[in-house]
Amino acid sequence: MAFSRVCISMNPFVHYTCLGSSLFHVNFTPRIPAFTTTFRSLTLSASLSAQHSGDHSSDPPLLTVKPSWKPFWKPTCLYFTQGKCTLMDDAFHLGKFDHSCSVPLEAELAKSDKLRPQNIDFLLVLDLEGKVEILEFPVVIIDAKTMQAVDFFHRFVRPSNMSEQMINQYIEGKYGKLGVDRVWHDTAISFEEVIQEFEAWITRHQLWEKELGGPLRKAAFVTCGNWDIKTKIPQQCQVCGMKIPSYFMEWINIKDVYLNFYNRRASGMKTMLNDLKIKLLGSHHLGIDDTKNIARVVQRMLADGAVMKITARRKLDSPESVEFLFKNRIK
Repeated sequence: MAFSRVCISMNPFVHYTCLGSSLFHVNFTPRIPAFTTTFRSLTLSASLSAQHSGDHSSDPPLLTVKPSWKPFWKPTCLYFTQGKCTLMDDAFHLGKFDHSCSVPLEAELAKSDKLRPQNIDFLLVLDLEGKVEILEFPVVIIDAKTMQAVDFFHRFVRPSNMSEQMINQYIEGKYGKLGVDRVWHDTAISFEEVIQEFEAWITRHQLWEKELGGPLRKAAFVTCGNWDIKTKIPQQCQVCGMKIPSYFMEWINIKDVYLNFYNRRASGMKTMLNDLKIKLLGSHHLGIDDTKNIARVVQRMLADGAVMKITARRKLDSPESVEFLFKNRIK
């Protein structure tokens, strides 16, 4: 694998469109967001996400997608997803690596006449990585009405309760085999910083206001299982001495919606992709790639006529207790 060597500098970064806008794609602007203005000088490698093929099951999907359709895919520049790519004026680099983090909508899905009204306007697909402490925090916003990917948020997270030796071993075991351990070390920030930047991001999109608190506004998290928000977020907050943010009080477990809509169980993301004849793109267990693949499952389910509903909610007087709202659910 060949790597381009670059040095952090004050090059143009990404400017995200507001959800109220008619634009649903990332635009570029010379203005640098506040959270990307201070960097130390580094020599970096252009790390990327790798592509692996998924298996295909014989179970036919509800919506027939022409087999000739092939999604355009390029490995993701993971410095870009952190807001730190310095090769935005390099045509070769831009041609080789994805810098939009988009989730293309298949042409057949866009023409679907099965789309149903939703009570939730925006779906925030989240797939955390890290068993000991959170290592990666990726989110992709899907517009529930258009099925289009609107924006993304992605940060690598540095553990706060581990020695440097343990961190190095942890990252080598987790990301070394994917070839992205270098970019993790170059860009990872503390969980507290990630939450601050994430809150600024959802505030810019008018999905939440810190002053008002409470849940997301006309939006909901979508996870593949309950572990991410039910278990891991509280554990990480406890490690960092933080209260659980109010927007993590409810979520949609896509497995439960999948079970009740298609009347078949899915043990995980790859099972859903196989069942729906959707090819896995990128690297499994690289959080940003898994999040984009789960978002593709969400797009497909919306096109098939699924209605996204909250499946789990914490009790306000006892946040450690969770009420599961679907009788028929994955346990």
